[in-house]
Amino acid sequence: MRPLVHPSIEDITVEGILHALSDPVRAAIYAQLAISSGATCSNFLQVSDRNIPKSTLSQHFRALREAGLIRSERQGVEMHNTTRCAEIEQRFPGLIGAIMKAHQMQAAERMRGAKRKQKSS
Repeated sequence: MRPLVHPSIEDITVEGILHALSDPVRAAIYAQLAISSGATCSNFLQVSDRNIPKSTLSQHFRALREAGLIRSERQGVEMHNTTRCAEIEQRFPGLIGAIMKAHQMQAAERMRGAKRKQKSS
């Protein structure tokens, strides 16, 4: 089994964080992890009303892990994931909070747009 890569806090960059969270599925996964105490990968087989294949989900978690946003730990056949919010907050104060707030605003706008489309159909 290949070892998991978790960059040290000094190696985490703003560019890496922004790149990892530029994908809407990864942003949704991270937002869910940030409000929970952690979750296994299988909790995210459906994200934003979309089914995500396990292989694609593994790639999303790898991108989040390699950017330093999450810590993953093997527990039997499952992978348990937690955020590194506290560490990142110390390195880049306010960054994750601002990104998550923007993500929530954008998600709310999408929901309003979807409801308008349903009403007009």
